[in-house]
Amino acid sequence: MILASRNQHKVREFGELLPGFDLRPLPEGIESPPEHGETFAENALIKARAAREATGGIVIADDSGIEVEALGGRPGVRSARYAGESAGDEENLAKVLGDLEEAGGTRAARYVCVVALIDESGEEHLFEGSCSGRLIPEPRGTGGFGYDPAFIPDETGPEDSRTMAEISPGEKNALSHRGRAARALADHLGR
Repeated sequence: MILASRNQHKVREFGELLPGFDLRPLPEGIESPPEHGETFAENALIKARAAREATGGIVIADDSGIEVEALGGRPGVRSARYAGESAGDEENLAKVLGDLEEAGGTRAARYVCVVALIDESGEEHLFEGSCSGRLIPEPRGTGGFGYDPAFIPDETGPEDSRTMAEISPGEKNALSHRGRAARALADHLGR
């Protein structure tokens, strides 16, 4: 299967989440299409369709991000570009935390991931996962990427204040939005 991404964090994470599957990154020279969808599902399908057209193979693509309650669900599908088209993880995280500080109120947030599969027959399938939690004002931890250093998942319990960047990769994969969507995909492929 081809993962419609060259993001090495994502390729590694999907490789861990889909053991036993021959997963390859998007080949060099194939451009990723603009993500102009209004939902995670639309963007995942845009990427999957472009990869399918370019390679003719079985492809998976995901779109994921964080929705912050006090920001009306922003950054949502714009999570990777929240601070600008060329912004990196640190700039995006700083902008979300700054906007959240200005907005006040709840620090509740949730990660969302939608994985699109286009199988050998060309049929399209969607798999969604989410992970609820809260954002803290000061990032902590060196694991993970994106918004992980400021996101404390609810599922680890009220006494556990570790961020997604502080928990082990195994723990993260068990409760993350991407882990849940990938397990739904693996269940489908196993059938």
